[in-house]
Amino acid sequence: MTPAVHHRSVAADFTDRVLGTTDWDAPTPVDGWVARDVVDHLVTWLPELLVSRSLPRLASAPVPDGDPVAVWQAHAAAVQALLESPDAAVDVVDPHLGGRTLGEMVDQIYTADVFMHTWDLARATGQDATLDDETCAALLAGMEQMEDAIRASGQFGARVEVSAGADAQTRMIAFIGRDPEWRPPR
Repeated sequence: MTPAVHHRSVAADFTDRVLGTTDWDAPTPVDGWVARDVVDHLVTWLPELLVSRSLPRLASAPVPDGDPVAVWQAHAAAVQALLESPDAAVDVVDPHLGGRTLGEMVDQIYTADVFMHTWDLARATGQDATLDDETCAALLAGMEQMEDAIRASGQFGARVEVSAGADAQTRMIAFIGRDPEWRPPR
């Protein structure tokens, strides 16, 4: 699957959760974050990364301030446009990931982040939090190989212990520092 095709699919699932959100102040499994913060995180860090590395930037479009739905939709469209453009083939050397194209880098670090945060937003807002099991297993396998670097980044919490027979989604969610049993406070 190409980075553009993969992003289109993952972003569509996240968009479904965005469209289903009725309380943008709902607490999430990410300590200190509310639903709005999940969207804010996803729409800010990739553009900052691209600028910091002098890589092709996302096209910007005016969106209403404070409207997480419109902000997310504009951002997802801009990422999709980048991944479908010739810029996706630009070679990038990453100190942690090695050499790859911009599209591959976005797929590995950004699209994966959208995929994982789909669970956070769904859980926070009482929506279906089921993720693709094969993708969960593949992400977990890749992250386990880089666990020291992942933990050192400060971007993930401590691994949560789960039963040895837990499914791939439960193990992946626990690996990134989320309690797979988390529910919003009543």
